Amino acid sequence: MEPPHASGAPHPPNVRPILAVLAEDGLCMSVRRAAAAADRALDERVLPVPRQVWDGAASIALDPAAARACAADALPRRSAVHVVCSGPPGLLEWQAAAAVGAESVLVLPADEPALVESLAQRRDRTVAGGSVVAVVGGCGGAGASTLAAAIALTGPARRAGSRALLVDADPQGGGLDLLLGLEDRPGLRWPAVVVEGGRVSATALHDALPGAGAGVAVLSCGRGDVGRPTAAAMRAMVESGCGAGDLVVCDVGRGPGDLAAAVFDLADLVAVVVPAQVRSAAAAESVVAAARTRNPNVGVVVRGPAPGGLRGADVGELLGLPVLAVMRPQPRLSADLERGGLRLRRRSPLAAGARAVLEVLGTGGGGRAA
Repeated sequence: MEPPHASGAPHPPNVRPILAVLAEDGLCMSVRRAAAAADRALDERVLPVPRQVWDGAASIALDPAAARACAADALPRRSAVHVVCSGPPGLLEWQAAAAVGAESVLVLPADEPALVESLAQRRDRTVAGGSVVAVVGGCGGAGASTLAAAIALTGPARRAGSRALLVDADPQGGGLDLLLGLEDRPGLRWPAVVVEGGRVSATALHDALPGAGAGVAVLSCGRGDVGRPTAAAMRAMVESGCGAGDLVVCDVGRGPGDLAAAVFDLADLVAVVVPAQVRSAAAAESVVAAARTRNPNVGVVVRGPAPGGLRGADVGELLGLPVLAVMRPQPRLSADLERGGLRLRRRSPLAAGARAVLEVLGTGGGGRAA
């Protein structure tokens, strides 16, 4: 195989290439033909695969050995990964595909048409300019859901004509519709959402979901364990909103699981909310570690009060994270949430914290935060 990015030419701006890690010449030729037929740039690599290259590819083609190596390197599971082989797949090939989270095992050249179709259907989310921010609490009661809602409400106000999609990724959180006072408003919740073929229309989604202000749609979990979203449905929703240019804000539960992993894999920024207390910072260590295994762009939002005088910089140092924002306590917040849901005032600490996160994220374009 030739050296990485063998053509020597840079990829066109805002076009995500196909990543290929293949040892056999026959497989290389088949994938090259498929990429050309799908009108995609091809980035051929040797192991190990850098995390940024893995995250930035539109689709990925791996031979079984490369699939096993990428899984062993703990590269995050993601969509559009294909394991390709030159003969009928056996147990070892299927095990490699399962280990890396591949969505298909293809025999080349016989399955070239299926590979071309898959590569051609993928759309570059960076073209549309959407961004994804995941918000997770470092400990119980940190206020992650409230900050996630504040970020979604603040985003469209910063750019005329823009939209935000607030996605509930915490089935045990009680529902974001309650937090925003939307529980009686008509519209779809997760239990009623059906994702067909892994595709969702962003326009239809905004029309079907309850709104929380101009340009803000809310996809909330229900109460209890009914209609829990799957990781595939979560991924489809996030990719749909981002591909349409929306700011997608996900309220993620603290517990490990496939939903959190799916959101972390797609996020441009993960914001961990931590109260300014030593025990809260200690409790957040496991959450930070889980997020970092899926995404390198993790920062902390420190929420006051600080009864022991712990500063935001201290919390950031304890967790080894950059501080995205330090928020003062918001007076009467709990009472406001109980009496009709979150209403964001421009000069409130929550609004200031939301704006600080959006500044770091860069709401004007997609792609990972620096």
